[in-house]
Amino acid sequence: MCVQGSDALNAFCRHNHVALAGSGNGSLSGLTFAVKDIFDVAGHRTGFGHPDWLTSHPPAQRTAPVIARLLEVGARMIGRTHCDELCYSLTGENVHYGMPVNVNAPGRIPGGSSSGSAAAVAGQLVDFAIGTDCGGSVRIPASYCGIFGMRPTWGRVTLEGVIPFGPSFDVAGWFARDAALLEKVGHALLNDCYETPQPKRLLVASDAFALVEGGVIEALRPQVSRLEEVELSPAGLVGWFETFRTIQAAEVWASVGRWIDEARPKLGPGVRERIAWAATVTPQMLAQANERRAEIRHRIERLLGPEDVLCLPTSPRAAPRCGTPVCKIEIEYRHQAMCLLCISGLAGLPQLSLPMAQLDGLPLGLSIVGRRGADSTLLGIASQLSNVRQMG
Repeated sequence: MCVQGSDALNAFCRHNHVALAGSGNGSLSGLTFAVKDIFDVAGHRTGFGHPDWLTSHPPAQRTAPVIARLLEVGARMIGRTHCDELCYSLTGENVHYGMPVNVNAPGRIPGGSSSGSAAAVAGQLVDFAIGTDCGGSVRIPASYCGIFGMRPTWGRVTLEGVIPFGPSFDVAGWFARDAALLEKVGHALLNDCYETPQPKRLLVASDAFALVEGGVIEALRPQVSRLEEVELSPAGLVGWFETFRTIQAAEVWASVGRWIDEARPKLGPGVRERIAWAATVTPQMLAQANERRAEIRHRIERLLGPEDVLCLPTSPRAAPRCGTPVCKIEIEYRHQAMCLLCISGLAGLPQLSLPMAQLDGLPLGLSIVGRRGADSTLLGIASQLSNVRQMG
């Protein structure tokens, strides 16, 4: 495929395009993949979703090990994919490079920040794609685009050669159109040092479902109606989101604040306001948020046993229409979504978004969450569910 001339979905980067041949031998031989423009490739510049970042940083000296591993097991990289500005958004709308097309929800946004990777997979431009997920940047695009998306246990997949964003939340994740390939990519990337028992109890996060609109609940109800309910946060998940938001903002500013001050880049709506607020987070605010995070992690560890899998909506809504006002996106989509997405991030848990439902013809993701290290268990469940649905 010639990405430069045939990318009708605007999924791929043209300004720093690079393609790499695989070894031709291995578990992923014959498959193609794309990589979010936050992973380094030796001799090439990484763009991070912003033209000023691209021009102000030198070419990478080495290729990110995640890319090297996929090439080693036979897959072929056909290009880099667009992401939101500095990866600080969940929409996929980038004022500098435009928005990738969501083929499974025409006229709707693809979600971000791993927008191009999700669009390329949904549009069958590649077999699978790599993204990153800090606050939901794999899970939301997976839900909006109707594909599988995996956020692994924090620290499970190396982030060497990846631009840091919110380091205590950042993970490298991946997308695929079918569960079997999602699992196959997982076997290639995961360090199999964990042994997890097969799940015996499936739990529904009742307070997570309480946050979503009625139509979403009805669409997902057939998938979870026979599962045991559990309440994650008696005080409400909004408080968990505020904890996440504070820590993430402090880490983002530590990662990019100096460059922002020096380069004074033009930032689009939403991203501009989040960056400005990140600059105001004090050490005391961060310390208090980290204390709350420790309490949240302890509660989740008590609720979620080694043989438990938690089910919750990936997103509170289907993808919004392209051109939806920023204020509506922030209040009705981002804020509500982050109340769900922060759960796995705060505790460093693996989460897999399954394309299990639709609302008015639009894709909706249902997520399964496991204990730390239960990545292979979740991938196996996804494959089993997919097989059952195909047989049905």
